[in-house]
Amino acid sequence: MRTIINEMKLRLPAISVNESVCRSVISAFLAELDPTVEELGDVRLAVSEAVTNCIVHAYRDIPSGECGNIYISVRLYNTREVSIEISDNGCGIENVEEAMKPMFTTGDGTERCGMGFLVMESFTDALNVKSKRGKGTTVLMRKFLKSSAEGEK
Repeated sequence: MRTIINEMKLRLPAISVNESVCRSVISAFLAELDPTVEELGDVRLAVSEAVTNCIVHAYRDIPSGECGNIYISVRLYNTREVSIEISDNGCGIENVEEAMKPMFTTGDGTERCGMGFLVMESFTDALNVKSKRGKGTTVLMRKFLKSSAEGEK
C-alpha cells in the first residue's frame, strides 16, 4: 500500500531568483529517498521548467513591479514515488492540449522555444496539466525512483 512518508509545501514570489531556490529545496528534500544522480538531475530539470513557466507566463499580465506566487507541494511515498505539484493563480492556459505541443509558444518565438512541457514530460514518469483561463495552472509531475539495489547496477 502506498503511503506518504514525508511532504512539504512552499509558497514563493514568482521572481526569477526563486527558480534556483525551488530546484535546490526540492533536491534537498528528495535526499531522504537517496535518488541516483540521474534521477536527481531529472527532477531538478523538470522543476526548473515548471517554475520558469510560472515566472515567465503566469503573471505576465499584472502591472510591472508586482508579482504573483508559485505554490509547490512535494510528497514522498514509501514506494519511492515522488509527486511534485507546482501551481499559480495567474492568467491560465486557454488550450492545454495545444500548449503541450512541441514548439507552441504564446510569444513571438524569438525568446522562447515552446519546449517546456515536453522537457517536463521527458524527465518525469507522469505529467498532468490543468488550467483555467484567468484562474491559474497546476502542473503535477510524478517520478518513480529506482530501488537502492537497482541504482547500484
